[in-house]
Amino acid sequence: MRLPPVRFLPSSAAPAVVAANARIAHLARAGNIEGARAAFEAMPLRTTASYNALLAGYFRNRLPDAALGLFRRMPSRDLASYNALISGLSLRRQTLPDAAAALASIPFPPSVVSFTSLLRGYVRHGLLADAIRLFQQMPERNHVSYTVLLGGLLDAGRVNEARRLFDEMPDRDVVAWTAMLSGYCQAGRITEARALFDEMPKRNVVSWTAMISGYAQNGEVNLARKLFEVMPERNEVSWTAMLVGYIQAGHVEDAAELFNAMPEHPVAACNAMMVGFGQRGMVDAAKTVFEKMRERDDGTWSAMIKAYEQNEFLMEALSTFREMLWRGVRPNYPSVISILTVCAALAVLDYGREVHAAMLRCSFDMDVFAVSALITMYIKCGNLDKAKRVFHTFEPKDIVMWNSMITGYAQHGLGEQALGIFHDMRLAGMSPDGITYIGALTACSYTGKVKEGREIFNSMTVNSSIRPGAEHYSCMVDLLGRSGLVEEAFDLIKNMPVEPDAVIWGALMGACRMHRNAEIAEVAAKKLLELEPGNAGPYVLLSHIYTSVGRWEDASKMRKFISSRNLNKSPGCSWIEYDKRVHLFTSGDVLAHPEHAAILRILEKLDGLLMESGYSADGSFVLHDIDEEQKSHSLRYHSERQAVAYGLLKIPEGMPIRVMKNLRVCGDCHSAIKLIAKITSREIVLRDANRFHHFKDGFCSCRDYWIQVSKRPFDREVHHPLQANCIWSIVLSRSWVWSGVVKLSKSSCTSLVHFVRALQPAPPEAPLPFRVELKPFDWAPAPGEVELEPKLCQTDPK
Repeated sequence: MRLPPVRFLPSSAAPAVVAANARIAHLARAGNIEGARAAFEAMPLRTTASYNALLAGYFRNRLPDAALGLFRRMPSRDLASYNALISGLSLRRQTLPDAAAALASIPFPPSVVSFTSLLRGYVRHGLLADAIRLFQQMPERNHVSYTVLLGGLLDAGRVNEARRLFDEMPDRDVVAWTAMLSGYCQAGRITEARALFDEMPKRNVVSWTAMISGYAQNGEVNLARKLFEVMPERNEVSWTAMLVGYIQAGHVEDAAELFNAMPEHPVAACNAMMVGFGQRGMVDAAKTVFEKMRERDDGTWSAMIKAYEQNEFLMEALSTFREMLWRGVRPNYPSVISILTVCAALAVLDYGREVHAAMLRCSFDMDVFAVSALITMYIKCGNLDKAKRVFHTFEPKDIVMWNSMITGYAQHGLGEQALGIFHDMRLAGMSPDGITYIGALTACSYTGKVKEGREIFNSMTVNSSIRPGAEHYSCMVDLLGRSGLVEEAFDLIKNMPVEPDAVIWGALMGACRMHRNAEIAEVAAKKLLELEPGNAGPYVLLSHIYTSVGRWEDASKMRKFISSRNLNKSPGCSWIEYDKRVHLFTSGDVLAHPEHAAILRILEKLDGLLMESGYSADGSFVLHDIDEEQKSHSLRYHSERQAVAYGLLKIPEGMPIRVMKNLRVCGDCHSAIKLIAKITSREIVLRDANRFHHFKDGFCSCRDYWIQVSKRPFDREVHHPLQANCIWSIVLSRSWVWSGVVKLSKSSCTSLVHFVRALQPAPPEAPLPFRVELKPFDWAPAPGEVELEPKLCQTDPK
């Protein structure tokens, strides 16, 4: 666009130009930058003020490139042009050097406004040293300059320095008094704040409101209400301040009563009330306020999304966010953080990418919290590569980002890499916090690194002086328990300096099931039931443990007890995202999906292919009082298999199938999905309640370390206690068999899986998965003796 030169306007045209300039500024402030640009281009005559209005509008709407382009093409510039440029460049931290250069390049003497614009930029981005240096260099200062620096000092918590600056001010207006008053309140120095309030030569409604907010923020909501009642004048801001005070104090009922008494319901008050209702779990009440609002801002949408998110109305939060974008509302910081949390919880990768794209389109300021939320979203959606790229492209990295990556790698079964990041973080000079240690210990637990886990746990108090909490002990119990050290895990709990919670006892109980320790399981179950009397999980797990050790009568009594108490285990459900929709599947209820006929055909086809590959359903993962055919039928319709079948039906080849499950994946489905990935040549990513499983070519990223005691074919952990005199036949595939006589005492090896892992050397040409068969053999070994005579032979594939 060629810009016409600025001309002197005839007096008759001046009012029209002034009106057009005002319209440009108004449209830009309202966020309608396209309308502002159209109004500018429609002007037959323009002044420098016309260009300045659009220039400021571009910066206001986060279009710095367009602003700079316009500035360079301006036919003439005045001091206001440079001030607009400095102010706009000061909005972003990365362009502050350009703002300083613009100040230095003004061809005529800069005004106090020029200096104050850059000063405000330094303060906004926390560069207080630069702000103080610039303030001292200013040839002239006014009360605005003082007030800007005063606010910076107060925001940094440097209250005493701020008071000295306040006392030095040659002219203190009500804004400066109120800023100092608010600073005392923010620092919790409420007595000094009230003394300053009483000293004020003149108070306005803002001063009164600041004092009311200060009382409320410091837990003195009753004093805030008393001051509110004696205010000489109230406006919507003061009403809203009192309302927010009640909400911050958790007095939602009082807030609702005040809200209903308000003469008007401004947007800010409605937003605050929605936040309060959301915090109390009153989602319908928040929605009612939202729907009655005639006018909404970005905070309105953010409050509604947050209310949905924190009360687990996740799909509603997602649809509300999309409606917000559709209506042209720019997402603000809280709404982006909330919706990224929702995408992570639902593991909806396409929606997450959409949010990320919206952030880029809006030139969203990417701070460490936004970046950490993005990393967590990609990790929980199963896209570790994208999370890694986001992590490596952002500097500086803070502890939250490092923790996200350590935990993410651990959840994906990449314990070595997680521990590598843990060590890289320390080499970078970053000190681990409690969450870091949880991630590192989780990585050790998921990969069976007992020695490393002990070292990390012990280093907490020795090197970092962090006292282990219940979460850290839970990780250690899980690590020891998974590794067969159930008694040591139990001893750790008994000697803990903190009270064990349900998570710790649950970890011990899971280890008891894994290693068939009914005695300790009974203790853990009792403790769990004391902490969570309405939870059916301990009863169900104890019933399985009784069954696994042959205590059929106890198992039957436990199931009857569960039925008599009407205790229900959380139903298993899985979901998969396809075509921007989330498809939900419930175990045993395949007919609920509109495409159930096609899903059933896929399941039946998979069943046949699995049987041809030697798969046999492991009925230990379903009820024990039904026959084997019923068990096989039940396992076939587990929710994760339905979701995988739907993925095979819909997700194009070459793309991973991503499935989420609310509970832990059952061992039989884990084995079946490994084979499904192999026979279909597809990559399947399954996120269950504990971790990620990446299935590819018949293997899982968890290396089957996660599996609870299982019993039979295809590399499920078979934790039959080894008999001293037996022959093991290790079936490595349909055509490779490794047979050997095993001579050992019971104490030599506690489980078959430990024995299988110890087999060396493994034949390189023998593929996995393997199957293990046990055959009795009458031979008595010497105490502690272990002998293996391996023999590898190829058999007829038929």
